[in-house]
Amino acid sequence: MKIFDAHCDVLMKMLLEPNINFIDGPMLHVTKAGLTKAGVSVQMFAIYVPEAIHPSMRFEAALTMVELFFERIIKDAGLRFIRNKDDLTSLKKGEIGAILALEGCDCIEQDLLRLRTLLRLGVSSVGLTWNHANALADGALEERQGGLTRLGKEAVTLLDGAGCWCDVSHLSEAGFWDCLQLHKKVIASHSNCQSIVAHPRNLTDDQIKALIHHDGQIGITFVPDFLTKRTSAVIADVIHHLDHICSLGGKEHVGFGSDFDGIEQTVIGLDKVEAYENLVNELLKYYREEDVCGFLYENFASRF
Repeated sequence: MKIFDAHCDVLMKMLLEPNINFIDGPMLHVTKAGLTKAGVSVQMFAIYVPEAIHPSMRFEAALTMVELFFERIIKDAGLRFIRNKDDLTSLKKGEIGAILALEGCDCIEQDLLRLRTLLRLGVSSVGLTWNHANALADGALEERQGGLTRLGKEAVTLLDGAGCWCDVSHLSEAGFWDCLQLHKKVIASHSNCQSIVAHPRNLTDDQIKALIHHDGQIGITFVPDFLTKRTSAVIADVIHHLDHICSLGGKEHVGFGSDFDGIEQTVIGLDKVEAYENLVNELLKYYREEDVCGFLYENFASRF
């Protein structure tokens, strides 16, 4: 079965460890070999600039990650750059598509020209914040919990005009509702259900239903703290969140955004990308094959 994974942090690890081996190295959850073994057809790669990097250096760091993407992921590893729907639908059997995403706009500071530059370089999905506030909006962990700023609304309008995904994972709830009013193509690339685990990064039932009504997409993530209140998470916890979204009417609006390489602790049985096979096998015990194909690939791919 084809797989579309909506979030990983390989580029962040490459930024911090320039000599890391993406082809088949042991230091990554996601490698070329692992993607091939798992049958992943499309992997989204996030540009996430760590907060420890000085603000004056963050845009340069983002550009460095773009360069790493094209040199190490596309050129050296042979993944195919996916920028639009035509690229996606023309993927050949055995090819692995790579989509470039921006996780948090801290690196642009207050300069939308920088955002336009990243879009021209091929970014197809943009999240306005990471967990905290920036010039565009408040993040999910910001105590103030404000919505979009004037600049944030201008940025969302820019993304809407470019046909780019607006990713509301990491955004405050007020910012979430602002985005739904301003943008046609909204996703939550790696978020789970707050009614199961009351974590600020998870979505409320009202948010999930609104995304479904908006024809958006939700990527269930493999972050243990978002999946369960226990000290460790198992594949059944992933399926529990999927079941809940389906119960709200989201069977055609749910997929997966692993957050591999952005997490230290992993789900038991889902410790790296090639372990997707274990998730597929469990899903097929409870859902029809056509539904599982939707969860794994078609739901995200159809909205790109």
